[in-house]
Amino acid sequence: MMPRRNYARSFRYYWKRMLRIKATPHAIAAGVAAGAFASFTPFMGLHFILAFVLAWLLAGNMIAAALGTAVGNPLTFPAIWAATHGAGTAILGMAEAGASPKPVNVGSLLHNGEILAIWDPILKPMLIGGVPLGLLVAAFLYVLTRVAVTAFQSRRSMHFESHRRAAGENPEFEA
Repeated sequence: MMPRRNYARSFRYYWKRMLRIKATPHAIAAGVAAGAFASFTPFMGLHFILAFVLAWLLAGNMIAAALGTAVGNPLTFPAIWAATHGAGTAILGMAEAGASPKPVNVGSLLHNGEILAIWDPILKPMLIGGVPLGLLVAAFLYVLTRVAVTAFQSRRSMHFESHRRAAGENPEFEA
């Protein structure tokens, strides 16, 4: 059901693609962080738009923001939704000791066009809980990405510089 090799290969591809973006380490890291934060909001279908807006506000890279939204995927969304809803209900004080919440039939509410009926029991807690969790994940990924991109770009420039010297080019006298 879940091929081991394909998911690891996809992750490596996205990681290498992100490292090779031609932008500053801050721009790449801010874009990834914006995309990751957007994945923690309950606004399915709007994650790319939200990531682009946040990346623009943070002077981040748009491609990195799109890649950052890959934090939210079919494998991680169930855990993200459970964590954001749990954190939101705890922050809002909705989880009383011993009280079980009234079940909500989301399918029938959406089918009948009662979208606002899912705001209080589902969307509001997910949004409130998603902000601190999204900020934590975004901060972690910002630091990780910035360090990795800085190291990658430094190694890459040293590699190209050594090839220029080996070829006999002198960058000090270029026009």
